[in-house]
Amino acid sequence: MATGIMEPGLKTDFPDPIELPPSYSIARARRRKELVGSIWRGVGVRFLIIAIEVIGFFVFGSFALLIDGIASGVDISFSLILLVGIRMAAKPPDEDHPFGHGRYEPLAGLQLSVFMIVAGTVLGIQQFFSAFSLEDEWIISPYAWIIPFIAMILLEICYRFMMHFAKSHHSPALKVEAIHFRIDALNTLFATVALILAAFFPPFGRMFDHFGASLIAWLMVVIGISAAISNVHQLMDKKPDKAYFNLVREAAGQVEGVLDTEKLRIQLSGPDAHVDIDVEVDPKLTVEEAHLISQEVRAEIQKRWSAVRDVIVHLEPYYPNDH
Repeated sequence: MATGIMEPGLKTDFPDPIELPPSYSIARARRRKELVGSIWRGVGVRFLIIAIEVIGFFVFGSFALLIDGIASGVDISFSLILLVGIRMAAKPPDEDHPFGHGRYEPLAGLQLSVFMIVAGTVLGIQQFFSAFSLEDEWIISPYAWIIPFIAMILLEICYRFMMHFAKSHHSPALKVEAIHFRIDALNTLFATVALILAAFFPPFGRMFDHFGASLIAWLMVVIGISAAISNVHQLMDKKPDKAYFNLVREAAGQVEGVLDTEKLRIQLSGPDAHVDIDVEVDPKLTVEEAHLISQEVRAEIQKRWSAVRDVIVHLEPYYPNDH
């Protein structure tokens, strides 16, 4: 029967947790700063495009440029929604949200995806039927195409930079925003071609414009569906890429005393990742020694992968013939 009296020589103080190096917090802060910075740069580019296209409207009298500028204004509002989602996802865990608030990020991405699908469907149908409407001949300046051409280059540059950050920082919401820039770039490409064709073939100018817009709208629907699936997968805790599992197992295996790893579960949640891992240790170790190893495993995983907010380590005895 236990007496509650500690044997001589045993420690009476619970071991202090292993503190993570400052680089861990710095890496998490850098991720958020780079994501937010890339979005703000995109907003700035869109403001520039709006200014250019509004000027083009007054100079060339092209309503296509005016409408495209208005669409860019709508895009800015949704970029601001994404910024709110990223800011809320960065909030630390609290009593009501012990796993943090990371799901705000894919929720914002899902919202943008749904908007792309709905808007693409409405515009696709409207533009398709508008192509067959009887309208007056559309006379357009042969130089009007230069404006959407410049906008296309700027949007494509934004897409490439934003997609790079989305992939390197594992942000599906930012990926949706990047794809949105690619769609806008393709849209301006079709606008460029339509304005060129309209200048050379005035009787068919309206038809070229509407058909091009319809194709882009349906492309928006397809890409919106793909982006929505990506965000839903994260919200539903789909198994992440194998590379993450290899990274976590390698980090755990570097800790002295870890003889093998077994079960491993990883949950991605916006800017956060949660890891649940079973590690095997010498069965003759004391509870305190095994506990120290588990703390070192947690710290090593978080040092290797700064997105990991929490690690649950299960200790199991290692037997060579049990594999």
